[in-house]
Amino acid sequence: MTPTRFAALLLAALAFTLPTQAARNAAPSAPLPPVEGEVIVGFKADADTVRKHALAARADATAVRSTLNQRAATLGARWGRRLEAGAAVGARAQVVRAAGVDAATLAQQLAADPEVAYAVPNGRKRIVAAPNDPLYAAASAIVRPRGPASGQWYLRAPDSTIKSAIDIEAAWVRTTGSANVVVAVLDTGVRFEHPDLGRLANGGRLLPGYDMVTDSTVANDGDSRDADPSDPGDWTTAAENSNGNGPFYKCDPAGNGSAVDSASSWHGTSTASLIGAAANNSTGMAGTAPGVRVLPVRVLGKCFGVDSDIIAGMRWAAGIHIDGVPDNSNPAKVINMSLGGGSTCSAAYQAAVDEIMARGVVIVAAAGNSAGGPVSEPASCNGVVGVLALRHAGTKVGFSDLGSQITIAAPGGNCINITAGSACLYPILAATNTGTQGPVASDWTDSFNYSVGTSFSSPLVAAVVGLMFAQQPALTPAQVGSTLRNTARAFPTTGADNGPSDPTPVAQCSAPATGVPQLQCYCTTDLCGAGMLDAGRAVNAVAGAMARIDVTTTTPTAGSSVALSAAGSLAAPGTTLSSYAWSLISGGGIVSGFGSATNGSTATLTPSSAGSFTVQLVVTDALGNSNTTSRAISVAAAAPPPAPPPATGGGGGGATSGVSVAGLALAAAVLRVLRRRA
Repeated sequence: MTPTRFAALLLAALAFTLPTQAARNAAPSAPLPPVEGEVIVGFKADADTVRKHALAARADATAVRSTLNQRAATLGARWGRRLEAGAAVGARAQVVRAAGVDAATLAQQLAADPEVAYAVPNGRKRIVAAPNDPLYAAASAIVRPRGPASGQWYLRAPDSTIKSAIDIEAAWVRTTGSANVVVAVLDTGVRFEHPDLGRLANGGRLLPGYDMVTDSTVANDGDSRDADPSDPGDWTTAAENSNGNGPFYKCDPAGNGSAVDSASSWHGTSTASLIGAAANNSTGMAGTAPGVRVLPVRVLGKCFGVDSDIIAGMRWAAGIHIDGVPDNSNPAKVINMSLGGGSTCSAAYQAAVDEIMARGVVIVAAAGNSAGGPVSEPASCNGVVGVLALRHAGTKVGFSDLGSQITIAAPGGNCINITAGSACLYPILAATNTGTQGPVASDWTDSFNYSVGTSFSSPLVAAVVGLMFAQQPALTPAQVGSTLRNTARAFPTTGADNGPSDPTPVAQCSAPATGVPQLQCYCTTDLCGAGMLDAGRAVNAVAGAMARIDVTTTTPTAGSSVALSAAGSLAAPGTTLSSYAWSLISGGGIVSGFGSATNGSTATLTPSSAGSFTVQLVVTDALGNSNTTSRAISVAAAAPPPAPPPATGGGGGGATSGVSVAGLALAAAVLRVLRRRA
């Protein structure tokens, strides 16, 4: 039984009515099939097809289309298929289409081409938001107050009740963000007129951004990619939701193909507000990082977005050129992706993640909401900061997925102890719009029109990362990840319950399994990340010096010198490092001490055999800030000496200077011939 079906049966048994915003934000947990016959192809760097059909740096749309068509035609000719070109996804990546073949088969065939680095079906991704779980259901017939009574509980200092709150005020003591830090929101677009957002040109928080949605039907705005990332609404009709042959089948709130309308979610506006909503403006809410700039990149439309548009949007947000699209003049330092689908990270996503991280950009993504299933793509990709959702009590909230790919956990909202007609006690308050289809009026969610989901955990983390960059602009993605882990608060192990209607004790979380619901559980660091996000600790940790050890020897080997460097260490902003101190924590039986001075920015050691040893580095800057780090280093065994060359003599005969007797005889005979000729 799928999580969606499971939740639907529970809801039917309890006879609850879905709340308006929960219905808008609900996303069916069953994965959507890829776009029929479409594949994302990534060509190798040395591919002749790309070299022969290269694009000028500033090619116009006609030239881009022609070049993409030529590449598709050339590739198709090698396989006896007519391939049509789709949109560009990267410098050497694009969509190709073929009729009469499913995407998986076409991808498998094209992946075998010697010029192709990867070929994957062009999948679909949905908004990552809470499923229709009975722990979070409430009636919508009551006129909602302006609540919730708990307000923005998720930002305040934690206490015995709101254990997962992130303590943002401790971070704001140092910074509320910088105009030099851009956080991109890859989502459904935004409503620029919202009073807590607004365009930067008018004194607001939102940069111009871009709309990367290629399919005009999915885009719902009458056109393809363009410079307007405004959200027109992502509603679907009863006819679309119940049409088994249409692209929006099962987009209804329950995800079962019911002939009911699905209201617009205004999801991108909500996630953008959690990052950068204006603070201290006597209006609405406060963003987690109100001083940063938010870059809206529209990659989701009605019901879903396709991987090719999402991956192109990721690259564009990071400042990477995409053929046919004007370059982004405001590259992001942080990318938030409150979306997901599937689980295993594809080669197409991983290639984009690697390229983006190489530019120093941090990607934050929601774990997914299939009620305890495996982590969604792209949160499952290596290097991405995957975020799990917590209840106010610090336990994994029922809808959140989990797994070893999670980096950190943050509040996702929950409605514990509610009955029909009651208020949701701990939702995530966010900006929204009152329109059920197109936009009507700006608004904020509350206890009856509420927002919950890993979609809302992810932007909290992305915003804190933005604050970290505001405090220390030279951070690397690796340093961001390690700081989030090292400063996280421990998960609680007691004190949670399932409400008065369910006396079942809360269990410890276990490994996820597709299609097997796992609701509230006590988190472990193996499955829920390093702990609970602590904004104050994270920002304070990067405010001073930061030590970093790099091993500059490619493969540490027994008997050879191993070189270490502190060049990646950082001083507090506005000053420089003044001293270094290396020490050996554990020699592991293979190292007894340093082979160099221990007070410089580099150091060397020579291990005697294979194994591992651990070193420590303390750096201090000119303001007196000190920081300590350690690193374990593995050492490979030395390569065996080369074997001696085989003897050239034969039959046990003697040899002189490695020359055989037969060889000497041949030389003497040649000499006699030469003398006779002379």
